[in-house]
Amino acid sequence: MEAAKLRYYTEEDYDNLPEEIHAELIDGQFYNMAAPNRLHQTILSELHLLIGSYIKLKGGSCRIYPAPFAVKLFREKDTIVEPDICVICGRDKLTEKGCSGAPDWIIEIVSPSNPGHDYIRKLNLYADAGVREYWIVDPVTREVAVYDLESGILRAEAFTFQETVKVNIWEDFSIDFSALDLDSSD
Repeated sequence: MEAAKLRYYTEEDYDNLPEEIHAELIDGQFYNMAAPNRLHQTILSELHLLIGSYIKLKGGSCRIYPAPFAVKLFREKDTIVEPDICVICGRDKLTEKGCSGAPDWIIEIVSPSNPGHDYIRKLNLYADAGVREYWIVDPVTREVAVYDLESGILRAEAFTFQETVKVNIWEDFSIDFSALDLDSSD
């Protein structure tokens, strides 16, 4: 008996997905994305506002984009992801479709349905692509795993939602998670 052969999908297949389908294309395979819950969106909004305000205050050249925003990590691979938040400092990477190349900083907010996707698959993918910094924000454990991928060491520094987290790509920016308005009971 022969094993079923998986179909290999391409960037063209990704571009032709119906608008209501949210999926990422990783090494030619589609991974469906669950609809985010309210706490996920609250965290995304709070972080997007803080980071965007910092960039604007500093007059920086970086741009911040929240999901959905397509990032084609590799020129030669059929891999397109939609990070929850990505910061891109090289404007030459920006295209009409999104980003072509590795963003400088990616933040993923863990989906309870598939945490391994962010902690394993995407960690390795982002490290291979040349992402400088990767944060995994976990609303369930209320922790933040920070990977300084520029160092070449795939070991996270762990923080709680009660701590201030230093952003490695900038010398003078930290995020105080205890100051974020993350009360999910309102």
